[in-house]
Amino acid sequence: MYNNGQGVAQDYIRAHMWLNLGAASGAANRVKHRDLVASKMTSQQIAQAQIMARDWQQKNFKGCECVR
Repeated sequence: MYNNGQGVAQDYIRAHMWLNLGAASGAANRVKHRDLVASKMTSQQIAQAQIMARDWQQKNFKGCECVR
């Protein structure tokens, strides 16, 4: 949704974050999609998405706003 702006504003950082979380949980097809999104991003944006994903995981997906 975030990659294409479907129902939400297009946001590659959030798209990468969600795809990274999916890849980390074993969804192999998410790796391919995450890497496609990453090709449209700067290294700073990728780092930010990785931090956001880590925050979500550490908080067990509870109460994390994932704001930039």
